Amino acid sequence: MESASQPLLDWYDRHARRLPWRVPPADSRNGVRPDPYHVWLSEVMLQQTTVAAVKAYFEAFLARWPRLEDLAAASQEDVLKAWAGLGYYSRARNLKKCADTVVREFGGAFPQTQAELKTLPGIGDYTSASIAAIAFGERAAVVDGNIERVITRLLAEETPLPAAKTLCRQEMDRLTPGDRPGDFAQAMMDLGATICTPKRPACALCPLRPTCRGHALGIADTLPRKAPKKAKPLRRGAAFVAIRKDGSVWLTKRADAGLLGGMSGPPTSDWSAAQDGATDESAAPFEAAWRDVGRIQHTFTHFQLELVVFVAKDAAPVEPGDGWWSAPGNLPDEALPTVMKKSLSAAIPDAFKRKRAP
Repeated sequence: MESASQPLLDWYDRHARRLPWRVPPADSRNGVRPDPYHVWLSEVMLQQTTVAAVKAYFEAFLARWPRLEDLAAASQEDVLKAWAGLGYYSRARNLKKCADTVVREFGGAFPQTQAELKTLPGIGDYTSASIAAIAFGERAAVVDGNIERVITRLLAEETPLPAAKTLCRQEMDRLTPGDRPGDFAQAMMDLGATICTPKRPACALCPLRPTCRGHALGIADTLPRKAPKKAKPLRRGAAFVAIRKDGSVWLTKRADAGLLGGMSGPPTSDWSAAQDGATDESAAPFEAAWRDVGRIQHTFTHFQLELVVFVAKDAAPVEPGDGWWSAPGNLPDEALPTVMKKSLSAAIPDAFKRKRAP
């Protein structure tokens, strides 16, 4: 353990990335730990999302909800609006549920062990280990994609992912020191993000090169092996963008459960990950002079979606309760997922260039 952990921690002390949710290693060595709220928020945001994309969202969330109690007091609608564009919207719904639970059942203080953290909504093995190690100093094995890559190269492990995940977790548990486990986890993440990269790893700069079997065998850049990806099915549907004479756009809210739950957008046909929806005017929310303006495509985790976009201008008012008219310039503030923004942009090219009037 010493042969791997200490050289890596020494490297981290010199080269740690400066991230808004982190405590610098110099402070960490003196016992300063980050706010658990900041660690939790960043780790949830970072699931399936890059650091570059998360920074602005993280800072915006903290500016709006500086404490966990503030987030718990917010409405789910406002949280979803702030999350719009970050993707994987179940994370935002679970974020709100988790904040509510911690405030209601734990008095606003996160539990400090991985086992207790895993009982909270939206927190699994990885997130619970990250919070426990980084915020509370528990010796927990933190394994993300970067760390899997580092470990498979260290071991020259040729078992494809995801089958190799268990081995990676076992090895990370063996490597993680009792002292500074949070810094060690973040050092492994940084090593994978900046040195042990997916392509052309900078092995000459790696502090673990002397113990890396993958480098010794000359196969580091071919690891980790990955099982062949299955082709994603293509689903089809239609989106209906109704524009009133004053430029307002008709939006509806999707059901809370299921894909894009609780998010907003123009009405669509009834498509899902398992089935196609209608691709013609038969699924329109009301009668109007609908006109086909093209198709947009969007890739979800398990399938691809193609939507035929219809637009109706000078649309007649719709019965209250079915949705709402979003005034010109307000669309950027709505809880719109990327696929809905694509649909609206196909009908209104400058929809997201407009700004709300002061």
